[in-house]
Amino acid sequence: MAKSNVFFTSFRTQDGENLMEKLCRLCKEAGMESIDFKEKFTAIKMHFGEPGNLAFLRPNYAKAIVDYVARLGGKPFLTDCNTLYTGARRNALDHLTAAYENGFSPFSAGCHVIIGDGLKGTDQADVRINGEFVRVARIGRAVMDADVFISLTHFKGHEATGFGGTLKNIGMGCGSYEGKKEMHSAEKPAVDREGCVGCETCLTACAHDAIAMSEGKAFVDTAKCTGCGRCITLCPHSVIQPMDERSAEIIVKKIAEYTWAVVKDRPCFHISLIMDVSPYCDCYSTNDAPIVPDVGMLASFDPVALDQACAELVNQQTPNPDSLLGEAKAHHGDHFHALFADTDWQAGLQHAEKIGLGTRDYELITVQ
Repeated sequence: MAKSNVFFTSFRTQDGENLMEKLCRLCKEAGMESIDFKEKFTAIKMHFGEPGNLAFLRPNYAKAIVDYVARLGGKPFLTDCNTLYTGARRNALDHLTAAYENGFSPFSAGCHVIIGDGLKGTDQADVRINGEFVRVARIGRAVMDADVFISLTHFKGHEATGFGGTLKNIGMGCGSYEGKKEMHSAEKPAVDREGCVGCETCLTACAHDAIAMSEGKAFVDTAKCTGCGRCITLCPHSVIQPMDERSAEIIVKKIAEYTWAVVKDRPCFHISLIMDVSPYCDCYSTNDAPIVPDVGMLASFDPVALDQACAELVNQQTPNPDSLLGEAKAHHGDHFHALFADTDWQAGLQHAEKIGLGTRDYELITVQ
């Protein structure tokens, strides 16, 4: 497979051009106008941010892409699907409220906001892909109903996948409730009862009543557990771990296959902003200090090349000293592995390349 082009520009501005205008110019240079948008429903998939978190992309960037698509004759809408875990985005009503609170309303974003999998996460399209791990991907129906698909991604760290990039935004983000359960299924955890101190942090973290106390120790009811991993992340003593030793590898490979289900057989374009690179997902109601300085904006038709380029650009940065990465004892050139040693982000990109989603081999083209 030939190299894919990934277009890059910094956050520097000049000659009266603001960052939103520069983002649109980047997309134009990357070839976005080659897509026929006329009268086409265009899904712009992004993360609206959990209330309390301030690392998510500003709605100004979303509006810039919305207006650009509209100028090209398209009918854009912003979309995301509901979550598995506790928080303000588990159903469409709360999710829309969270989006509006964070600035993603029809008035500020210039288009409607549609929760892709409906009121309770059950409005899904079954997409047969016959993958190695996924036979039928369960995707939010509104996402699949769109004629054109654009991903607008905040690139950051992630406790389960190493980083949250384009594939994570698309694959996990577009999965319905059942789809997310399938992707997370290998992460079903167990509690080391000897190490458990009975603090009950995990009980409040679980949205599915899958954790209970017995003789002062936590235990997980695997029949109720969806494998979302929230208890693993929040356990202050790190005594909750996945039962499957391959869980880190399996989840990123499933995400790659779900991404393929979303993007195949229709025009797609992908944008990723490396800024406010928090160590954790934007799904938390708080965000830690950025692990590296802001890097820039990138765009490509190839989601695999885009994630590979973003990961390499972040790994080239000097860690911010007053950050989780700055406190890490060993780096070895991979900031994401330094943050979360049990993750395997490269396995996901390798699998994505294997199934034909894209290539990790790219040419980085700088737009001044």
